[in-house]
Amino acid sequence: MIQIGDTIVSFDVIEKNFICDLAHCKGICCVEGDSGAPVEEEEQKLLEDVLPLVWDDLAPIAQDLINKQGVTYRDRDGDLVTSIVNGKDCVFTCYDADGMCKCAIEKAYRAGLTTFYKPISCHLYPIRLGTYGVYTAVNYHRWGVCKAAELLGKKEHVPIYKFLKEPLIRKFGEDWYQELDKTVELLKEETAERK
Repeated sequence: MIQIGDTIVSFDVIEKNFICDLAHCKGICCVEGDSGAPVEEEEQKLLEDVLPLVWDDLAPIAQDLINKQGVTYRDRDGDLVTSIVNGKDCVFTCYDADGMCKCAIEKAYRAGLTTFYKPISCHLYPIRLGTYGVYTAVNYHRWGVCKAAELLGKKEHVPIYKFLKEPLIRKFGEDWYQELDKTVELLKEETAERK
């Protein structure tokens, strides 16, 4: 693990390769799983604020669920997560003509309708954040539905932390990311010298 400030970064984040391959997975990470995407407390209001902007892109069943339960709920672990439809789709999913699952919030962001990209847990995926004592743990969450992304990342030689540069900076800041990048380069140099 690498310590950067008050974070502990798993070696998997710097050693494993990953590039989302939507052509293969069709956005299945927004559909599969046993609960919704983790939501930070301050994101609850952002989700509610963006709702009118994305409402027409949401499935009627998602709209009904939001009307009954809201945009989030507490899962069995007590974590705040996005509401999900029938134990599957995030309520913010929408589908294009090719059947690819997209995020309605990200769609609104790309159209310039909001400054909120989407929940940071979604933007950071396959990184998941946790707590390790007083530190924030930055870990790689390996999931079978992302096998094509692992293969594409390996083919293109793109480590997870490089693929997720933008959301890592969004979460931890530019200085944090530059320190991580510098530390990784130093580790590479040390490893090369030992060989």
